Amino acid sequence: MMKKALAQNPNLLRTLLGLSFTLIFLLSYAVYGATIAPSYYIYETEATATEMQGLEPQHLYVEDDNTTTWAWEFALDGQNLTWVNLTAMELSDGAIVKLSNGAGLFSHHLLGIADARDFSCSELCQQNVTHQMLSDNGEDVTIIALTALDPARRNNGSVYGENIGIAEDKARAEIEYLHSPSIVRVEIIEQGNRSTDPSIILTSVNEEFDSIAVFSVDAATEFLWALASVVGCFAVILIPSFTIFFAARAKEKRDNLKLIQQQENDEKSINTN
Repeated sequence: MMKKALAQNPNLLRTLLGLSFTLIFLLSYAVYGATIAPSYYIYETEATATEMQGLEPQHLYVEDDNTTTWAWEFALDGQNLTWVNLTAMELSDGAIVKLSNGAGLFSHHLLGIADARDFSCSELCQQNVTHQMLSDNGEDVTIIALTALDPARRNNGSVYGENIGIAEDKARAEIEYLHSPSIVRVEIIEQGNRSTDPSIILTSVNEEFDSIAVFSVDAATEFLWALASVVGCFAVILIPSFTIFFAARAKEKRDNLKLIQQQENDEKSINTN
């Protein structure tokens, strides 16, 4: 069908070429427009990590349950608090590690694991006042928690604005957050009457507005990449089309030549007779 269409309608090739050049022109205008009149701005945040360790824990042995509880309390800075990360070490087998906060924290056992597959914190992380994990064979336990799921509050982001002043106000509003109450309690419950306390490291991360700049692209580089993509896409269509078209034209010429030769032979035969 393609062969017949191209052989019978050579305008189809001109249509394909015209369409490709039209798309290239529109692509050029889009890149140009995004370069000269951007309305998106990229803001950056400055993260401050505070590590808390070495604080002496409260010690409580419950004879009825035959358990020992170690407890720590930390007063964190709730202004723009984003992360609360806990690592508990030197644990006994079966120790229960708890991280608690009255305002609630978002966490999941896969949060923070680089090679976790099919994991989305926005879908799977749960907000609880207390998160806990069990130490298997005395291995270290790590609980990573977020104060909010909104990614705009941490690790930079983008905003839309008519000018940089409006964009900065929006960026600061995105980041501004007060996590209250900000008291975090850590508990480790171990079996038996234990006298050697485990060790913990609690790290909190606060992020502040740092800078904002207009989103810009290298027009020449972006245009070349886009042009290469368009040319490559249309080459996949045009090269086979041209090949079929010229093959059909060549076959048509060969058939005409054979027909002419046949007619000449027939005329010679008639003249001879």
